[in-house]
Amino acid sequence: MAGRTAIYDLKGLNCPLPVLKAKKRLAGMLPGSRLWLETTDPLAVIDIPAFCSDAGHQLIETAAVAGGHRFLVERGELGS
Repeated sequence: MAGRTAIYDLKGLNCPLPVLKAKKRLAGMLPGSRLWLETTDPLAVIDIPAFCSDAGHQLIETAAVAGGHRFLVERGELGS
């Protein structure tokens, strides 16, 4: 799929909502699709990588940004 990678704005949500919403959004995507997650929850730096590992998604990139973090996630083949 060409074009820009979608951005999912999860700013202002606290644990466990960023992971729960990311899980639901990724479940509706095709394997290999990528999604940027933007968060302000400080626990997301622990929760998002753990979620990706547990669910079979690949965490491509993590970046600290003003007020939070961005995570580039690639949906896994068996991810849910």
